[in-house]
Amino acid sequence: MTRPQIVTIDLGGVQDEEALHQCLVQALGFPDWYGRNWDAFWDAITGLVDMPEMLELHGWSAFAVTMPKESTLLSELFVEMNDKYPAWAPKIIYR
Repeated sequence: MTRPQIVTIDLGGVQDEEALHQCLVQALGFPDWYGRNWDAFWDAITGLVDMPEMLELHGWSAFAVTMPKESTLLSELFVEMNDKYPAWAPKIIYR
């Protein structure tokens, strides 16, 4: 498969973890059976789907205030992906 050039995820209205995972499912093309937890997210981004070349996360500042734990976990997983799988990792743009 060919990696998408850019994917944008709007996190501005995300208020809970279920809504966050739903945004991720829709934007990144995770399958219906995706587990909607952080272990499943890691598995999905490191082998289940082709990650885009660039991932823009819109509404990051508000999301980080509303959901500090989840924003930290999400950003840490992207850093870990870049460390372990740099060829597959997207460039992350926090907007």
